[in-house]
Amino acid sequence: MSPLGERAGAPRRSSPENTALTPALPPSPSGNLYGFRVEAEEPLTSDLALQLVRSMDRLRARIRSETGMNTGPWSRSQLAALYRVVTGPPATTSDLAAAEYMKPQSMAQTLAALEKNGLVTRAPDPTDGRRVLFSATRRGREEADRWLRARESWLASAIEVALTRDERSDLTALVRMLERLADSDTGPSPRRDPGSAAGETRHRP
Repeated sequence: MSPLGERAGAPRRSSPENTALTPALPPSPSGNLYGFRVEAEEPLTSDLALQLVRSMDRLRARIRSETGMNTGPWSRSQLAALYRVVTGPPATTSDLAAAEYMKPQSMAQTLAALEKNGLVTRAPDPTDGRRVLFSATRRGREEADRWLRARESWLASAIEVALTRDERSDLTALVRMLERLADSDTGPSPRRDPGSAAGETRHRP
């Protein structure tokens, strides 16, 4: 017998008071002890994606504002296409559209505006006369370099001022992750009706 009058190893008896305070909980259909549903990771990923889009939009707008691109003669799509032509080999409209995730018709209009202003030039493909290749002119290279330097100058200053040394190191990894996202093979997600999705959630066990 133990000092409390119970044998060592014997199962402890619950008093009526303890039994009343700790009722047995029935098993939950969702598998959770307390009966609430634990959501999957999707809402968190969706929130993160939305925050990322908003942050990139804000940063892009700030860069355009600080470098004077908002009042410049070229649109963002025109500068992006020009930079693509400048940094790459001669390419067709379809190749440039695929690289910038644009429709070929939209890229054709963009290239037409750049060609009209003497920034790009077209020539037949020497290996296939049916194809037309675009390349940058000297003026186009100078214009692309000018806007790129202005953008990099402000962003480099902002990184030095706003981020700590450790955060600047983390930024290197972030750039690699953004490149992976841009190059991913993920297709467009099917759009869901928020009302129907909410209804499905309410009827889940």
